Amino acid sequence: MDDINMQKPEVPIIIIERDEQPQAKESVTKVIVPSQKQKWLKRFLALIAVGCLMIAVLAGYYFWNYYYNIGITVSVTPEQNIEKLQRPATQGKPEVVMTSDSILGVAMDFYAIHGLKASIEFEEPDTADTSVYLYCRSADHKADSTYIGSLVADGKEYQSDTHRLGYMAMLGNNSVIGISRSEKVKDFVLEQGGSFFRQFILVSNGTIPSRFFLHGKVERRAIGRIGDQLYFIATRHKETLWDFADALREYGFIDAIYITGGADCYSYYRNRDGIRFDIGVPALYPHKKWTSIIPWLVFRKTIR
Repeated sequence: MDDINMQKPEVPIIIIERDEQPQAKESVTKVIVPSQKQKWLKRFLALIAVGCLMIAVLAGYYFWNYYYNIGITVSVTPEQNIEKLQRPATQGKPEVVMTSDSILGVAMDFYAIHGLKASIEFEEPDTADTSVYLYCRSADHKADSTYIGSLVADGKEYQSDTHRLGYMAMLGNNSVIGISRSEKVKDFVLEQGGSFFRQFILVSNGTIPSRFFLHGKVERRAIGRIGDQLYFIATRHKETLWDFADALREYGFIDAIYITGGADCYSYYRNRDGIRFDIGVPALYPHKKWTSIIPWLVFRKTIR
């Protein structure tokens, strides 16, 4: 009994098991949900980008349409007309040869210009000035004396704008007409001391515009080209601008630009013998209105 009492009580053994390798940590991916404000910002920036792209496309189309798509084809480029202005002038007896014809019911007088130097002048020529073989109006002007379309006289610029696409350029004894919104020809004659004006298109490359801005019937005038020969053309009766332009096209003019006519127009020309003939109503000479404002297109014989 004593032996039993003297035995020590058993102590329980606690065994703690551990893994040999530590457990791998689980990766956690955080999903950030954009806020409503960020969504609207992205949409706003996308709209701005699309808007800028559309503006760039529209600007490019406007530039092309304004400068190159003038609605009709052209027969000669500004560069070609600049080259023509630099050619040696054709030598010939100074004269204006007048012929008459009627086509599509439009009676016209044609004044072929030979061996003459063209320029812009602001004083109406005297009828006694034997050096003047033909003169007429050129660029138009507003009531405030502002000229319509680019205007250069003897190397001095009076106006610069391209509201009218037809033009005539003069340098030395050479003169050309053309159709373009480009100001290359104007800038060239400005640098070289020549003259330049703009007017409405009547005929371009043998075709006429789809519409005209002047209406009604009045006496009509034009400067036209067949080949390299320039003509001043005047109707004998009052005509609409459409009928006049269509008759010029049918007659064979490649290019033609408008020259102000109407009931108050008068000018004259001389034949090869220097004899003067009236164009229009002599009683209207000299013009009383807009003196020193009207830019006259004057063809003179040069002194040799």
